[in-house]
This record gives sequence, C-alpha cells and structure tokens, in this order.
Amino acid sequence: MATLLSPTPASRPASAGYKVDISRGERIGRVSSEWFSRPDDERFLSLTELHAAVQARAERATTRTVETREVRVEASRDNAERLALIVPGRDQPVTPTHWSFGQLASLIGAPAGYLRQLPAPLAGINMQHGLLSHRAELMKTLETEDGRVELRAVTGPDYGRIWDHELVAAVMKIAGNGTGDTRWKVPGLLDWSTMTYNPMVDITKDTTTLYASDRDVFLFLVDDLHPIEAGRLPNGDPDLFFRGFYAWNSEVGSKTLGMASFYLRAVCMNRNIWGAEGFEEISIRHSKFAANRFAHEAAPALENFASSSPAPFMAGIKAARERIVARKDEDRESFLRKRGFSRGETEKIIATVLEEEGRPPESIFDFVQGITALARDKPHQDARLDLEGKAAKLLVSAR
Repeated sequence: MATLLSPTPASRPASAGYKVDISRGERIGRVSSEWFSRPDDERFLSLTELHAAVQARAERATTRTVETREVRVEASRDNAERLALIVPGRDQPVTPTHWSFGQLASLIGAPAGYLRQLPAPLAGINMQHGLLSHRAELMKTLETEDGRVELRAVTGPDYGRIWDHELVAAVMKIAGNGTGDTRWKVPGLLDWSTMTYNPMVDITKDTTTLYASDRDVFLFLVDDLHPIEAGRLPNGDPDLFFRGFYAWNSEVGSKTLGMASFYLRAVCMNRNIWGAEGFEEISIRHSKFAANRFAHEAAPALENFASSSPAPFMAGIKAARERIVARKDEDRESFLRKRGFSRGETEKIIATVLEEEGRPPESIFDFVQGITALARDKPHQDARLDLEGKAAKLLVSAR
C-alpha cells in the first residue's frame, strides 16, 4: 500500500539518507542546464537573499511607454564602440545592455548581430532610421538607475511585465527562506556508490538551486525530508519519491513565466533530476493580461501543489502497477505496436524491462518504465519528449 513516510530521529535519521531506484521514471535536465551555466554572482544561498537582490533592482527601475520617433540614438563620445539613447523624460543618456540592444534591433526589424559589428556611428544611423520608420510607433522601456541609467529591456507597448521579485515572493509564501525553515528546501545529493539520496547537504554556491541574472530568475526546491512510498521494488524495498518543483521568469522578456511540478526519486550533484513521474508544467507569456493570470492561475497552482495530498499520485502509481495488460509475448508486442511504437522500439522496451525487473513487462507501470528508459537514451530532445509524452499518457490511462 502506498504511504507517506514521516521520518523520525529514532526510526530513520535524515543524515542516513534514502535508498532510491533511479532506473525508473524520467531524467529531467532543465535544472542541470541552469546549474552548469550560472557564474557565482548569479547563485544565491536562500530565497531571502534572492528576493532582496531582485527586489532592489525593481525599486531602482522606471518603466515608460514612448514614441519610437522621439527616441534619439547617439554614439558615445567617451567610447567609440558604445551607443546611447536619449529617451523622452530623461535628461541623461540611457545605455542599452546587450539584451536590450538585441530587443531594440528586433523591434525595428534589424539584425542585431550585424549592427554589433558596425562602428557605433554607423550602427546608430541605422537604428535611428529604424526608429523613425517603425510602424508600431510605441515601445515600452525598462530603465534602471544605479550611477548611470541602463536600458534593461525594450518591448512592445502591450507587454505585461511580471516582476522577478513577484515570483520569488510567491514561492516564499510556501517555502520560507528555502533552506529548511519549511518542508521546501534546496535539494540534497545522490551518492552514486550506494544509490542513497541524502537530503541533508550544506547549501553552498556549488549546491544551491536558486539563481538570478540581470535578465531572469530560476529556482528549484524539493520536499525531500518526507519521502512518499508508492509501491515496492522487485527486491522488496520501498519505491520512494519526493515532491519537487521549479519556477522561472524574466521581467525583461527573455523567457515566459512558468513552473513545473513533479515527483522525483533523487537529485545528483550536477542537479539532474532522476526518476521523475507526474510531470506537469504551466507557462504564462508576458502578454497584456499576464499579471492577472499570474495572480489567478500560477500563484494559486503553486500553493495548491505545495499543500495538496500526494494520494492521487500514489493511487495512480498503484493502479498502474496493478493493471495487467499483457501476459504473453505476442500481447506485449501488440500492446506497444497499437500505441505507435516501431518494431525496434518495442523490442528495446521489452528487453529493458526484462533486464531491470528480471521479468518481461506485464502491467501498465512496467511498460511506462520501459518507455521512459528508452527515452533517456535518445540524444535528440524532440524524440525524447515524444516518448516521454507517450509514457505519461499511458500512465494517466491507468487511473
């Protein structure tokens, strides 16, 4: 029977960790990609620290909607390679960032890469022409004043900005500082030598999963001190899961706002998520009504996931384990071929389950594990996502 375990110092000290089987479920590399790409100054050790940083830059920011024909482009007198903008309402020049320069170029229909290769005066002439002839007529700017005025973003007038600090604040409502003052925290580490997941790991620049740059914010938290037992492994050990979610946003328009929730079996040192099941994702484009959608959809969805019972997930896993759909080899092949798998894929899925379970697939759960194992070996993302989508659909069918 699936149960939610509550470890106690006497029965299972957290430092002892939990034995997990990561050969099952999906591998999610999204957090690992963030971990690899973030320099130290984009890594934060608590949600409190992260929120203070993104809140401070928001307080120094000014947004305005201006007519494009009123914006003047000037080559810097101090730096022959730098451009500046004279924006209505500002006495001093506004310096575009690398990101906002690209946005401005896109707005006027010019190739940013080409403009960056031109001498500043020539690039300025081209950009000025584009602004004067821009048919949309209006643009929205995000400017930050910190010694000098920096243009952080240029968007269309209907851009619906959701501030990075708003997302972090929504997460803090359920996760506190993200370091263990609530059940949600920066994840621990998997010990590959023993296949034991240890939730109690010091939060450092190397282990943190709280990130922010000048153009985005990303965070990943887990509830890994309260394992969920959803059935048994072939050797009789409990099949343990933890709840987790990650969320992201860009107030300057480099990506949507979104969040993904799932159940996982472990997180390794480079922040790959292993053995994931029940993956769900929502995203919100920064369109005109984005702020309302965040308030009425995304933030409540996060709170609902944080406070909801894992019972439906456990019931789904239990149902998938119990629903036998094939007892003979011809039934196994027919089951997969009718669901769009090629002959080669069918053979690999059956062989994978036979190798890992010591018997051929029989239940819905067996087939799902074989499909996700096949997906992990796919080098191309589209093929991997297609297989994972089929596995998810099959798992849902068992409920």
